[in-house]
Amino acid sequence: MDPVVAKIAEQFQVVHGQLRDEVRDLSGEELNWKPAPETNSIAALVVHTLGSEAEVLRVAAKVPGDRDRDAEFLATANNAEDLIRQLDQADSYIEAMTSRITAANLAEELYRGERAPETGLHWLVTNYGHAREHLAHIQLTKQLYAIRSS
Repeated sequence: MDPVVAKIAEQFQVVHGQLRDEVRDLSGEELNWKPAPETNSIAALVVHTLGSEAEVLRVAAKVPGDRDRDAEFLATANNAEDLIRQLDQADSYIEAMTSRITAANLAEELYRGERAPETGLHWLVTNYGHAREHLAHIQLTKQLYAIRSS
């Protein structure tokens, strides 16, 4: 595997570990709580993060696929195990997709939906940043829930 791809895959898996840590002890109520109208629950943020990540991995690997982004924001979880299972599956998906991403894929300009083409590296790096942003949203949502409940 290309060493740049390997490092990116490793860092996505680090984020998955941090997401597991954030959701592990949460109840269904906490996972599905929204801090305000037009905001997202922790469950929706995890599902959306993984959906976006999977899409970008497919783009960089040049594997066709579909995504229902709107449905990601409607996602709920019965318990933390539901989300941890999805994170485990996402780790496996990272391994499957990154094994197909070459140095040439990183340099090639690729389309992601209707967006202007960017290099495979661009899509992967910006999506890693996207995942970290949502990790921070999840941490903030947990804090807001704790304040609300105290």
